[in-house]
Amino acid sequence: MAKTKEQKNKILQELKEKIAEQKAMIFVDFTGLKVKDLFRLRNELKEKNSQFLVSKKTLIKKALQENKIEANPEEMNGEIALVFGFEDELAPIKTIYNFSKQNDNLKILGGFIDSQKQEFLNAEAVITLGQLPSKQELLARLVGSISAPISNFNHVLQANIKGLIYVLAKAKI
Repeated sequence: MAKTKEQKNKILQELKEKIAEQKAMIFVDFTGLKVKDLFRLRNELKEKNSQFLVSKKTLIKKALQENKIEANPEEMNGEIALVFGFEDELAPIKTIYNFSKQNDNLKILGGFIDSQKQEFLNAEAVITLGQLPSKQELLARLVGSISAPISNFNHVLQANIKGLIYVLAKAKI
């Protein structure tokens, strides 16, 4: 059923608002994706304060132009959807990447991170970002690297005491 002009304007206004407040925006092709998989993906994204939004390519193009972002979704093949990340830039990208590994029907087409730069990232760049470790994991690695010398020094000091105790236990003094 065709949408009225009022409905299209409402969708366009919603798209403009989402594009204005996003920190990450990814274009995906969901052709052939089953409804239950799409529902599962939407729930995973919602947990990470992200959103999966399906709209017509012409409305997406108008919303992007009004937000002064240069991308043409009409040149992209398939059924296009936008994935918005509102808090963390990498959380929606990692979610989409992991989901696309499990489901071949979801294809990453490209996207934007940090709408101030307005630099379109191709699919390979977005996939590379999806493969990066999370912020929490990187912080854990940093803390581990910083604490490793102290921990190793502690083990070396304890080794001398353990050696002495081992020798005394064998001597049965």
